[in-house]
Amino acid sequence: MSITLTDNAASRISSFLEDRGKGIGLRLGIKTHGCSGMAYILEFVDETDEYDNIFEVKGLKIIVDDKSLVYIDGTELDFRKEGLNEGFVFNNPNASGECGCGESFTV
Repeated sequence: MSITLTDNAASRISSFLEDRGKGIGLRLGIKTHGCSGMAYILEFVDETDEYDNIFEVKGLKIIVDDKSLVYIDGTELDFRKEGLNEGFVFNNPNASGECGCGESFTV
């Protein structure tokens, strides 16, 4: 079981946590949403619970709950800037398709 980060993603997450001034890491998860069925969520984490899996990646803690891990195990989180657009990109080997806007996926 693993979650990985590119250098760009790690740098951006570190910057966000530093600007926020608190938090132990970033939660990566999923929720039922969108035209393809599931959407990714990213949230700051101040405390974990018994259902959380904690991945230490490039000096950062990435927290994933048990239910989400089934769908995103092996995902690489990247951060890209393209022109005026910037954002996180999820390279999920479990996804079998995405909606046209890229906001949701299916497994």
